[in-house]
Amino acid sequence: MHHVGSASPRIVAELAANHPDSKVPTDPEALADYFSFTDFAHFIEVYLSVVDLIRTPEDVRLLTFEVARDMARQNVRYAELTITPFSSTRRGIDEKAFMAAIEDARKAAEAEFGTVLRWCFDIPGEAGLEAAEETTRLALDLRPEGLVSFGLGGPEIGVPRPQFKPYFDRAIAAGLRSVPHAGETTGPQTVWDALNELGAERIGHGTSAVQDPALLAHLAERRIPLEVCPTSNLATRAVADIEQHPVREMVAAGVLVTINSDDPPMFGTDLNNEYGVAARLLGLDERGVADLAKNAVEASFLDPAGKARIAGEIDAYTDAWVASH
Repeated sequence: MHHVGSASPRIVAELAANHPDSKVPTDPEALADYFSFTDFAHFIEVYLSVVDLIRTPEDVRLLTFEVARDMARQNVRYAELTITPFSSTRRGIDEKAFMAAIEDARKAAEAEFGTVLRWCFDIPGEAGLEAAEETTRLALDLRPEGLVSFGLGGPEIGVPRPQFKPYFDRAIAAGLRSVPHAGETTGPQTVWDALNELGAERIGHGTSAVQDPALLAHLAERRIPLEVCPTSNLATRAVADIEQHPVREMVAAGVLVTINSDDPPMFGTDLNNEYGVAARLLGLDERGVADLAKNAVEASFLDPAGKARIAGEIDAYTDAWVASH
């Protein structure tokens, strides 16, 4: 899920009220209409208007902590949250104050809610190589304790993946994991580019991978996860109909699939709902849903002990649930 895109209507309305020059509604009820998207380009336009509400380190800290609160309500134990620091630093937020704000919120959330957050810093692809250079510098020179991975988001059309190879090379050399978005609104070649040029260890979305049987086989053989976001794909028109979502074909091909919420309040969803959608599409029972959750544990960059702990908790809960129903 994305940092700014996970701001609940309550938080967006509060931030909008703090910055009355914004066109974002200050009424949480009106935000439902504001978050109705005609296509992916319109979604990006609306998303950036919400990004523009994050103007001070205090805004950053409020957003981050409240996103963690919403995750904790859903029993999320661990999350790797995609953050786009370039969007904030280019709007004038001091870069060191930005890092301090997200880290303070991360530590406070873990202490208060028990939810562990880690960061993926991503390049906003639409902002070009200037953003790539700046994101790489921020990640490597000011590397916050919670940072584990390096990504690439934003539009794919007109933003070829290979141009970002030098930046991913530097991030990977510094020990960060590669998790670019690819194949959401473009074809399978974008996924191949993410794998071959950017060293992708996980793929954000990867919806179009099903168009290439050789790609599906490659992903399955290498256990390279696809971060699947069903409701997001419908909301941005990346898929025309939820019943046609390619997650069934991904799973049938043996690909490691994880279920994600992307920008949940903007799409009128949350992670629990996304598991419900996936369970229906895939015809899963309780243990099937638990296995899907354990895919996320496997695909995460948690240490082995952390993975074993959460997988064990999922198994214990599932066993108790099945025994009592």
